[in-house]
Amino acid sequence: MKSYAAVTAGTDLGRYAHDLVAMHDALIGGSRPAMRPRPLVARSWQRAMSRGLVPDRTGARDPVGVQELERRRRESQLRLVIDDLERVVSSVADASHFLMVVTDGDGVILWRKGAPAVRRRADGLGFADGAVWTESTVGTNAIGTALAEASPVQLFSGEHFEQAQHPWYCTAFPIHDPRTGDLIGIIDISGPALTLHPAIGALVETAVLLAESLLLRRHQEALERLRRTADPVIAAAGGPALVVDDAGWVAHSRGVGVRDRITRPTADRPLVVPGLGLCLPERLDHGWLVRPSGNDRAVRARLELGADSTIEVTCDGQPWRIALSPRRAQIVAVLAAAGPGGMSAAQLSEALFGDAEHSVAARAEVSRMRRSLGAIVAGSPYRIAEGVLLTVVTPQEQDGAATGKTGLAADARGS
Repeated sequence: MKSYAAVTAGTDLGRYAHDLVAMHDALIGGSRPAMRPRPLVARSWQRAMSRGLVPDRTGARDPVGVQELERRRRESQLRLVIDDLERVVSSVADASHFLMVVTDGDGVILWRKGAPAVRRRADGLGFADGAVWTESTVGTNAIGTALAEASPVQLFSGEHFEQAQHPWYCTAFPIHDPRTGDLIGIIDISGPALTLHPAIGALVETAVLLAESLLLRRHQEALERLRRTADPVIAAAGGPALVVDDAGWVAHSRGVGVRDRITRPTADRPLVVPGLGLCLPERLDHGWLVRPSGNDRAVRARLELGADSTIEVTCDGQPWRIALSPRRAQIVAVLAAAGPGGMSAAQLSEALFGDAEHSVAARAEVSRMRRSLGAIVAGSPYRIAEGVLLTVVTPQEQDGAATGKTGLAADARGS
């Protein structure tokens, strides 16, 4: 039995649903039930009660507006694979008994695919396009709980917090951007509780694997098309240069050892690329040409730790100061201390969270940080990038400078 599964093969669904509803009513009513909820369910119920949700009333179902829904659909990467997902799910013999639901990373339902009869039942719950299906709005449910737990979740009948959801089962898997590891949405299959089949979990897992594989292939194909069209441009650049897509992914490079991605270029802002220095992006069809604006390619950075940590990046005499969250300041400081050898994702997880079990979260945090800092931090292993001269200054050293005392700042140089 998969760790996320709510039932096993051979479970008497009718009897089990009855037992779960009795357990729900007893626990919510403050008495001692004959059975205990699964740990995942208990955690989620506690979160729901701490938010003031009441199980015998439905939470807010106010959907986002039509224009906002369309904007979210346009901006979602999952728009590229929704038709493929529908074909996979509709190929199952009993697909008429359930809905496939796809949300974005905020839990907003972007698409629903399924039989009209099941959609009508879902409409009665407010389980419709544009609804925000998170724990904070509708209590314990597979979509919202999968977002809260960052893991696959299957819920059956009385495991839902709201009584109105007890006639349902739901099975939800997070889907991640295959390039960055960022969570970009949820794929869920839901239906009447007594129609749940143990193989539903495998179906959702297959759909997620297909979607992530297709997204990665589309990304690679788009970079290859950009690389081919940019060949004459980069040949005429006359020096080190990069061609990147709109998100900063590198399609082509010459004379610079950038691994995979730089800061997202914009037309009105210079950016710093280790190995190239200060660059002024130039617009191409479907991408950008990035090349040095001057001869000085050294990048200097000063990280000032404190209640409001900042990092100042200087190249060609032009500084940029960027505010950092405590977590991102911690990452830069930890990697500076690690030196040129850097750290693996597991080692970074150990440094940030005290164990090696949060490697995915550590990778995602570095990926998000690089969008604002550019390639100051390199990957595989994670380290301060080559060509970056980083100084880390602690609050004590800042106080010493302010009072005329001397302090020794930690220096890190990318290998």
